[in-house]
Amino acid sequence: MGVVGIGVDVVDVERFAALLERRPQIANKLFTSGELRDAAKAPERLAARFAAKEAVLKALSAGLGAARWHDIEVEREDSGAPRIGLHGRAQQLATSRGVVRLHVSLSHTRHTATAFVVGEGE
Repeated sequence: MGVVGIGVDVVDVERFAALLERRPQIANKLFTSGELRDAAKAPERLAARFAAKEAVLKALSAGLGAARWHDIEVEREDSGAPRIGLHGRAQQLATSRGVVRLHVSLSHTRHTATAFVVGEGE
């Protein structure tokens, strides 16, 4: 097994929170019901999940729009650790690039949210 791709993204929490406030319906476009529940709709947690979605696309060598936002889902292990679930077009991209597993790390403060993703291949 080896690294096929990496991706990192940083989101300004205040700007992201302002976007959610201005356009509350965008949360349902960007996030699954499970993500909204797990993040308790906290802007810094949602910003970290959005960063993870962008980092996944980067790790798959794909740009914005290559997959629907709901095709990349930040899920939680029983331990609370984040994991990435891929569906639809995102899963197809991963398969076509030989990615068999994604590793993700999320971090956030009141000001910034960061996600780092490593795509592992066979």
